[in-house]
Amino acid sequence: QVQLVESGGGLVQAGGSLRLSCSASGRTFGSYVMGWFRQAPGKDREFVAVISRGGSTTGYADSVKGRFTISKDNAKNTVYLQMNSLKPEDTAVYYCAAGRVYTSDSSDFGSWGQGTQVTVSS
Repeated sequence: QVQLVESGGGLVQAGGSLRLSCSASGRTFGSYVMGWFRQAPGKDREFVAVISRGGSTTGYADSVKGRFTISKDNAKNTVYLQMNSLKPEDTAVYYCAAGRVYTSDSSDFGSWGQGTQVTVSS
């Protein structure tokens, strides 16, 4: 399995931007599908975005489509989540995950980071 470490979270005002990064260990990062998920207090973990192994295909939850962008740099073993036009309802702990299947189902991702807090103030 690959080990994942997220960074880049913080406090931002509504309408602002943040870029999350997720660094992976190991030499097989390019063979993984990568996803971002989030969990708000009192809510279930939900899908945010997914990117294919080579980075050419991406998918998004309807709630973030047009505002968030996922990207993958296999040379740097890193996946990013650029978040623009942030809303208070985007407040959550954000997790990156690695898997073998291009899907929005969290159960198909076998490796998870520890999460990074994103707080959007109104």
